[in-house]
Amino acid sequence: MTTTDRSPSRSDFPWLIIASGCVIAALTFGPRSAMGFFQLPMLADTGWSRSDFGLAMAIQNLMWGLGQPLFGALADRKGTWRVLALSAALYAAGLLLMAMPQSVWFLHLGGGLLVGLGIAAGSFGIILSAFARNVTPEQRSFAFGMGTAAGSAGMFLFAPFSQILIDALGWQDSLLIMSAMMLVIPVLAVPLRGNSQSGTQKQTDIDQSIGAALREAFGHHSYLLLTAGFFVCGFQVAFITAHFPAYIGDIGIDARFAVMGIALIGFFNIIGSLASGVIGQKYSKPIFLALIYIGRSVAVTAFLLLPQTGTSVIVFSAVMGLLWLSTVPPTNALVAIMFGTRYLGMLGGIVFLSHQVGSFLGVWLGGYLYDIFGTYDPVWWLGVALGLFAAVVHWPIREKPVARPALSAAE
Repeated sequence: MTTTDRSPSRSDFPWLIIASGCVIAALTFGPRSAMGFFQLPMLADTGWSRSDFGLAMAIQNLMWGLGQPLFGALADRKGTWRVLALSAALYAAGLLLMAMPQSVWFLHLGGGLLVGLGIAAGSFGIILSAFARNVTPEQRSFAFGMGTAAGSAGMFLFAPFSQILIDALGWQDSLLIMSAMMLVIPVLAVPLRGNSQSGTQKQTDIDQSIGAALREAFGHHSYLLLTAGFFVCGFQVAFITAHFPAYIGDIGIDARFAVMGIALIGFFNIIGSLASGVIGQKYSKPIFLALIYIGRSVAVTAFLLLPQTGTSVIVFSAVMGLLWLSTVPPTNALVAIMFGTRYLGMLGGIVFLSHQVGSFLGVWLGGYLYDIFGTYDPVWWLGVALGLFAAVVHWPIREKPVARPALSAAE
């Protein structure tokens, strides 16, 4: 594994690439984080159920996961700009179709299938892989933290922005405005053009086929544990993103605290993501991830058992924000450490597929079990148990490159 002897400095940090990727991350992550604000006004106008909305969001998360390794492999081969341009087209079309209430199938096709694929083609896996090709290994965790924090900033900004639009224009026109915003992504993506054979770090990777890379990854114990653990992250954050605003209304707290809560998750997520990037450069990433999942379980338990007020919503949102996407920088960094950057888009995408399977179940079960029991409590407690499971799974992960004895001479 090739390393550099000199410390990274400001002068060799690709600021234009990082800045462009950060703005795109904010744009692609922002609208999908605000989907929960559209649930109640949409259902009030259409008569659809929470199960209908939950299924659409579940499809969205599943398509995001299924598309991630495919778009990651496409970006590795054909270039990041082309995949991000495709993301803009899919995302814009999905939001446009979602704004048409003629049939619940429009919601499932637009808000579910198309938006999900649009996010997959423009999400963290695509952007962070482009970052990894252009920063040194010493800079990688910090760069990943910046990209993740930018997505968090999108969540922070789009929560109040979406609510303001809905209050002023209605939910349909709000979706149309967001659809138009997605069309600027291809312009912003120009500095990110290039594939896995380009960038300043291309010389550090081995010549390996896709099939060989997949066989190596699926035979690596630590990679499988990382993939299993990331399932829990998806379950927890997707459930809260989709159902938290409705939950706040159900427990009798003013709706403005739901807006404040989602915005605070986004704001503190920025801090948590940046801190995660720094911590991941200095300390054990697997142990850090285990502690994050334990922290989430403790936070949810306290929120459910203590008196629930506007203040408790604010405190819970701030704590969860710190832990929200702080899993992303160390998770992606571990994949890069294990296998290098040659197929990082694809291999990171497979890990993220597990995340999105969890997201599908978290969103869908939230609506399904609510319709059965009239409460979200069963899903909250399931998330607590899964958080403890994830902590156990991450603890034995080894933070080192995969052994490649047959290829050592080529290095």
